[in-house]
Amino acid sequence: MCRSIKTLREPYTHDVGPSDVQAAALQYVRKISGFRQPASHNAEAFQAAVQEVAQATERLLDSLQVRGSAAS
Repeated sequence: MCRSIKTLREPYTHDVGPSDVQAAALQYVRKISGFRQPASHNAEAFQAAVQEVAQATERLLDSLQVRGSAAS
């Protein structure tokens, strides 16, 4: 769906930081909302969605177990 969103889990990407997660969340919300930059009356809802998606992404990445990785 969002071709510019990169895979953020190992072994595809190493050293994923908060800025990577935030960028992916922003791209996702932009795609599904259809807004690159929302109007002022939608800005609060837009930013809340970005934060919620970023938090869900962090939880997902933290809970994934990748077979064959040193962390498993």
